Formats: sequence, structure tokens, C-alpha cells
Amino acid sequence: MAPRISRRTVLAAGASAAGLSLPGVAAHADDGATTSVRFTLNAQVLDGGEQVTSITLRTSRLGPIDPAGLTTGTFGVHAKAASPFPVPPDDIIFGEYDLDRTVTAVRLDHHGDIVLELSHGEGQTGGGTLGYLARAGRNVMLDLVYTLTQHAPIPLRDHRTITIDDFVQHPRLSDPEVDAFSSHISGSGMKYRLYSPTGSHASRHKKRPLILWLHGGGEGASLPNDYYDNETTLRANRGALGFATPQAQRIFDGAYVVAPQSTSFWMEDGPRFAPLIHEIISDVTRRNPVDRDRIHVAGCSNGGYMSMKMTTVYPALFAASVPVCGVVGSFPAGGPPLIPDSELARISTPTWLVTSRDDPTVDPQANTVHAHDVIPGSLMTLYDQVVRNGYQFNGHWSWIYVARNDPSINGTHIWQWMAARRRH
Repeated sequence: MAPRISRRTVLAAGASAAGLSLPGVAAHADDGATTSVRFTLNAQVLDGGEQVTSITLRTSRLGPIDPAGLTTGTFGVHAKAASPFPVPPDDIIFGEYDLDRTVTAVRLDHHGDIVLELSHGEGQTGGGTLGYLARAGRNVMLDLVYTLTQHAPIPLRDHRTITIDDFVQHPRLSDPEVDAFSSHISGSGMKYRLYSPTGSHASRHKKRPLILWLHGGGEGASLPNDYYDNETTLRANRGALGFATPQAQRIFDGAYVVAPQSTSFWMEDGPRFAPLIHEIISDVTRRNPVDRDRIHVAGCSNGGYMSMKMTTVYPALFAASVPVCGVVGSFPAGGPPLIPDSELARISTPTWLVTSRDDPTVDPQANTVHAHDVIPGSLMTLYDQVVRNGYQFNGHWSWIYVARNDPSINGTHIWQWMAARRRH
């Protein structure tokens, strides 16, 4: 089995989309009436991974709530995140937590439901949705159980008040960016997620580009208990999500984004995985108006390796390739190269490589820089470190830059460069 390159050295976030239901919710008003109340955990994928950022209480049917009477102290929030299965004794999981979350603001949404904004941010523990198994080299969706406590009555505009005695947690996270990707399984059994253009880009009469995103080692499957979620591929970083943002969709004039999930590590057997990925591409292009001259591949770490491997196996398939902190040399040192120079030298797909000099996981000189030297006509962006909005990330996480369209050469950013490429 090939060495495992984890996307995360230590995951500072953890928790799960699959929250467990809590005891039934009853609310009583001044007149003694009761009703059930549910709440939903709202999440966002930050540059460092997904976090629960707010909670929506389905309180609109309790009556017209007076927002002036709501404060950050009206409710208390406790969060517990745990592994979805027993952790083997020879492994350790990062990201579990059992703590109080800080409510930073309270508001009513357009439905009249109460929204509790929660403290969150890069490097902040106690809000994430993923845990990282160190020895297995895997991110997993943690089981989340949130406990809400009401500390003050909810004021209604008719001067009545409401007190909620119990709460029911919805069993799924709400993350609009993740939820925009539909879930599929290929004929060979490989799971994948697919984003389809919407709005003005949704015309069935115009063919659209297809962007293939290949995840890092931490988002694969094949744990001892056959854990295979088709979730972490989107929630662990913004790699696939970035291409589905309004900004990217404008640049690509609407693009399909497909994110397969490996059944193990791409580096374990790239030649075996290549036709399975190709099968997914064929399925998507057959069922959707995809421009076969504008199929792009991008990926990080394990997926950076697989991006290059795909262009060696299918030299005429892709219009552009963006390998991020990928591996071509031996890993660990001493073995044969994963992609020999003879194969790299034959890559004809336009290639733009990205990495950071301080990558502690994949040696940038022996891999990205070397590949740039050998792949004919390739471009490269070599960062000194991975910093965004003043926060310094692990140097291996250079995919953050690609997900934000940061790399540029002579004024042309990487998404615009990809969008301008056509298969020859």
C-alpha cells in the first residue's frame, strides 16, 4: 500500500453532519399551550475545513417574536462531537470535543425563526464537523449532539412569552454549498458528488465545461470498517467548492464540477483508479451537456499525483491540469518514483503546478519543482507559505490558494487560465 499523505497534520476541527436526535421539544406559552420545536445546525466550509457557524430554531409558528427581547444570553449552547465508530486502540482521533459554544448574536431570519450565531474561525476548536484519524490518515464525519438551554423567556409582539422545555436536533447539517452537489455512485461502485450549473448557466442547449476535482489522501475511504461517506470530499476543504462559487461559475460561464471519492488512496494504485475515474467522467458527459473539449482536472496532495497520472494515462482527454502539492517522486524516499520522468516528459496537457516551499508533507523540490522542470511547457506557482486573511496554515495546504483563485502569472489568474484552455 502506498504511503498515506494526509491532508491534515492535526485537524483542529471536528464534528458530524449526522447529528443525533435529542428528546422531543415542547414549548409552552403564557396560556399553557405547547408545541414542538426543532433546530438545525448551519455549517460553512472555511479554508481550513467545515465548521458549524449558527443554529436555526424553527420558532416561527410559535407566534410573532419580538427580536428586541432576544439577547446572546437567551440560550446556552453545548456541543459534543465524537467519532462515528470506536477508534482502534492503536489510533488516535483529533477533533473530538465536549464544550459550550459562544453565542455571538441572535436574530430572526426572513421566516421568523430564531438564528443563533456562534463564534467560529480558522484554528478555533469546538465547531468543526470532521475528525482526523492519525494512523489511518482519514477524515471522518463526527457525530454531533448539540444541547440547547433556554435562560430567558422568548417575548412575542402580543406581550406573551414562550419557554421551550426540550429541543429536537435535525439529523442533517445545512450547508448550502455542500448541499448543491448531488450524490451519485458509478457503475463500478465509486461514489462521487456533482455540481450542475444553475440560473443563467443552466441552459440545456449550450455545452459547459467540466472540472474534475481529485481529493487528498485524508478524504478517501477503505477504513477497516468500510467507512465510505461521500461527504468529506466536500467538507474537508474548498477544493471542489471553489469551482462552484458564483465567481468561478462566471469565469467558466457555467461549469459542472465532479468530485469522486477514492475507495482508498489514489497513490495506492493510480493505474487502477484511472479508468474508474474515466468512467465517472464518461457518465457525467453522457448525461449532461458537457463540452468535451473543456474537461479540466485539478487535485491536491494524493489528488495532485492523480491529476498528473490521469494526463499520462489519457493524454488527449483534458484541456488543462492543475496538480497541487502532488507527488511524482518516491514516497517515502528510496523507492521508485510514482511517476517516472519518462511519463512526465510525455505530458501534453497544459499544466499549472502549485505548492508551498514550507510544505512539511510533500517535498516541493523533489516533486512539484521537479515535475515543472520535466513537464513540457508547464507553469508553476511556488509560495513561501500558506497564509490567508492573516492566518498561517500548514504549509501542505496550498490548495487553499487554488480554491480562492489566487495563483497568477503575468496578471492571469489560474481559473481564467483554465477557462481559456481547449483540448487540442
